Amino acid sequence: MDAIPDLQAHLTALLRDAVARVLPGATAEPLLERPKQVEHGDYTSNIALQLAKAARKSPREVAAALLAGLGPSPYLDRAEIAGPGFINFHFRPEVRRRAPGWVLGAGERYGNRPAGERGRVLVEFVSANPTGPLHVGHGRGAAYGASLANLLAAAGWRVEREYYVNDAGRQMDTLALSTWLRYLEAAGTDIPFPANGYQGDYVKAMGAQIWAVHGRRYLRPAEAVTAGAPAAEDDPEAHLDALIANAKKLLGEDYAYVHDFALTEQLGDGRNDLLEFGVNFDTWFSERSLFDSGAVARVVAQLDGAGHLYRQDGALWFRATDFGDEKDRVVRRENGQFTYFASDIAYHFNKFQRGFDRLVNVWGADHHGYAPRLKGAMGALEQDPERLTVVLVQFAVLYRAGKKISMSTRGGQFVTLRELREEVGNDAARFFYVLRNSDQHLDFDLDLAKSRSNENPVYYVQYAHARICSVLAQWGKDPAALVNADPAPLEEAQEMLLLRRLMEYPEIVEIAARELAPHIVAFYLKDLAGIFHSYYNATHFLAPDPALKLARLALVAATGQVLRNGLGLLGVTAPEKM
Repeated sequence: MDAIPDLQAHLTALLRDAVARVLPGATAEPLLERPKQVEHGDYTSNIALQLAKAARKSPREVAAALLAGLGPSPYLDRAEIAGPGFINFHFRPEVRRRAPGWVLGAGERYGNRPAGERGRVLVEFVSANPTGPLHVGHGRGAAYGASLANLLAAAGWRVEREYYVNDAGRQMDTLALSTWLRYLEAAGTDIPFPANGYQGDYVKAMGAQIWAVHGRRYLRPAEAVTAGAPAAEDDPEAHLDALIANAKKLLGEDYAYVHDFALTEQLGDGRNDLLEFGVNFDTWFSERSLFDSGAVARVVAQLDGAGHLYRQDGALWFRATDFGDEKDRVVRRENGQFTYFASDIAYHFNKFQRGFDRLVNVWGADHHGYAPRLKGAMGALEQDPERLTVVLVQFAVLYRAGKKISMSTRGGQFVTLRELREEVGNDAARFFYVLRNSDQHLDFDLDLAKSRSNENPVYYVQYAHARICSVLAQWGKDPAALVNADPAPLEEAQEMLLLRRLMEYPEIVEIAARELAPHIVAFYLKDLAGIFHSYYNATHFLAPDPALKLARLALVAATGQVLRNGLGLLGVTAPEKM
């Protein structure tokens, strides 16, 4: 099978040469796009409109001159002027007909660039605080991040996937306290549970487990637990902080056990949940390791030595306003404790030091505004902030029977990712999560996700693949033989449309990776499935004419391969039967 030509690059080179001949010195770079309407050709360019003013001619006159100066092409059938001066390019039908051979010859590599040719990229995503089960909001970040990592790998990046474990700081102390209080409760000690502690049943289960295994070892008097704590109704946060301080004092070295037990239980649960969801990580990076190794203190000292910090009211501040932030930020509090921001600076400096060419962070929408100060800190540390991209993922809102399901993480009122997966399945969850751009709110219709209808997009796409498998099973021979099938008999309008869409797949992957937008692949698959369903309903594949039969079967098999490749990028299976 001959090599797959880069037709877009070919046309770009033709246009570039024509511009050099017709308008020497012109600097406009030809841009090519796929027209929305099939009758407008395979590609269109607005280069004539870009050059018209400098050439002091109308765009149509410039377009005519460019067409006259266009060099020969083995792929073009014709090029024509449209509208105010667009140039539309139409490939020869025989070029489109080669698509099944290209797809089947490349197989699962179709649409992929050589691995690692663009360098190394670190994609950090999910990174949920291990303070409870992953919920449906985390699920969207997981599905998006995993699909994005797959896309970047297909587009030629060597991808490493990382989960940043927030195993230090107040939230973990709150979980440890909540677990210990539930342990005391299981032992019969009556202490009012703070409203701003972690309320979920999973905390009660951890407390009961410690009581069952260790008995009275961690029991302490109730009055000592609450000693000196302000009334919860007067100052809930101060009350919680006092309980945490008392827990650390009363438990001494045993506090580390309670803390690490709760951390290990919740981190392990989250890791298993993600594995079952088809989401894997190469690295689980510990925040606490940054403190234990002194990395946080070192990076703060480096910023201080470079003059980017100042002292005020006993605290140490980063001059974030020097780097475009709305206000300066504290990196070390007046009590000597480093802030979350300080550890985030150390973490991202560590990322740069590991030699990645590009960093991509997938964060929740509540981190809006955090990126500028972090990029500013990287600039202050003499790292290139343009190598860091932060993608914000908006919330996912669940609907059942047309009604919104409300959630509260701290209050323990939430739908877990595991519950969602058990209800709708991994495939529907993965596909629905990436159906919208990450910066758009997602309304997740549970009833639609479970339905077996054409309105359910994942069912619609998977059913197309199952139909293809059924056709090939009826044929009963090895599909590998179809790679060399003569495509000449393909001439129906639906066949030409299907061929065109198969040829577009590598560009879809490229665009989706460039724009960090897996939903582009999801929409492409829906469109490809729609074209195939129409073709299936109108066509007799196992035609009496042997040549026509093999040509159509090759087209069908190639469509199945592209559906599998695209679904694979999104972490969705391609079933053979439904």
